[in-house]
Amino acid sequence: ILSTMGSDFDLRTLRAVRVLRPLKLVSGIPSLQVVLKSIMKAMIPLLQIGVLLFFAILIFAIIGLEFYMGKFHTTCFDNQTGIDEIREEFPCGKSPPSRLCPDGTTCRGYWLGPNYGITQFDNILFAILTVFQCITMEGWTELLYW
Repeated sequence: ILSTMGSDFDLRTLRAVRVLRPLKLVSGIPSLQVVLKSIMKAMIPLLQIGVLLFFAILIFAIIGLEFYMGKFHTTCFDNQTGIDEIREEFPCGKSPPSRLCPDGTTCRGYWLGPNYGITQFDNILFAILTVFQCITMEGWTELLYW
């Protein structure tokens, strides 16, 4: 049994090495070497741009932490049923600039939050994720209305 496992492992290793075969092609074609060297030289400036972009995302995430920490965990609960039933799933507030609850409901917490609690500014990791969501423009309009 052990000898078959050892040979199976050797075959997997050989298959993994076969993936590197196209790199042999690079050594034979000089123009392909130039292309790969150019790509490798371009990686360093792209890395610097990526670090700069992450720094900008981090700055906006910290600003979001200051303004919106804990704001996405209140929603309208139904008063008529007597149980803690969420009537509408959107953040609310008690003063007019924020969204007010309709009659028969009250704005209180604790609600998990939009997108099952992923969209929030309660800690730096979720704040970075929320800012990244806005930058990619994937679902940013819902966040705008929340």
